[in-house]
Amino acid sequence: MAHVLSGFMNLTERLRFVFGPATRLDIDEPVVHKHDAFEQASDEELSHFEVETDSHGHHYAVRREDLT
Repeated sequence: MAHVLSGFMNLTERLRFVFGPATRLDIDEPVVHKHDAFEQASDEELSHFEVETDSHGHHYAVRREDLT
């Protein structure tokens, strides 16, 4: 097992030499989520549903037009 770990560490050291050190970001900085066209289309499709919970705690989706 030590041989595998040593090989892995050598590989990461060579990769660090080629690509540079890993980027370290400020952990207190909020995460920025970037939405692409696929995510916007998905959000649009899901906006037609409402999440309902039954008496047993099971969650399911219902079309908004079926609620009226």
